[in-house]
Amino acid sequence: MRELSELVDVERPAWPDLSRMFEASPLNVRVLPPDPEQPGRCLLRLQVSAASFLGAVALESGGILVDDGWLRGHGDGCTDLPGLDRVNGMTSEVGAVRPARLTVAHDVLGGVFALNGPETKAPGWPGAPGEMIYFAPDNLEWETLGTGYSGWWEWLLAGHLTDFYEDLRWPGWRAETADLHPSKGVTVYPFLWSAQAQADLAATARGPAPVSELVGANQEFCSSMGLPDPGPLGSF
Repeated sequence: MRELSELVDVERPAWPDLSRMFEASPLNVRVLPPDPEQPGRCLLRLQVSAASFLGAVALESGGILVDDGWLRGHGDGCTDLPGLDRVNGMTSEVGAVRPARLTVAHDVLGGVFALNGPETKAPGWPGAPGEMIYFAPDNLEWETLGTGYSGWWEWLLAGHLTDFYEDLRWPGWRAETADLHPSKGVTVYPFLWSAQAQADLAATARGPAPVSELVGANQEFCSSMGLPDPGPLGSF
């Protein structure tokens, strides 16, 4: 296990590059401050360097809200958003838990973004080692994104998030979601995976709900409908 100083004191930290991307993005990006009580805690548990985008987010942010909070990227953690370590059950002794897949972000619909680990994945998990994947609430399946964590940030901050969610946004979605607390999402009925919702998303009934409930419901849907077990989706 590397010491915190080895992870922080790097020749070229990635945070300045990320910060410039935040400022240049056509999307509204808000960086939440990290926990001042335990600086570097999350970075130490992840054992990644601040020279990487993942390490920079884990060290320099409490979390990152993108597109008026539609997407919530996890960082070191703060009062409004759990850190990468807590979301992935890495709260015990450093090195005791090394998940094969790291949940790195979620959205207001209960969708989950995850990063495949460098080692062999469990049978049935999609994507290559080091690839980003997305658990989609409209089909209850993992989708491969064809890029790693750094490329994912570059992709979404360039504005491609708008195209990615084209079929999952309804007229007036921003007004309904912009003021939500990061721990809350939007429940949709009929459910997003239903034929009714996909035929007319604007006609669905919607309301705020804890993200933990949305994610838990998706796991239950997979079980009750005989779909593949999605595996861990993070603890919120």
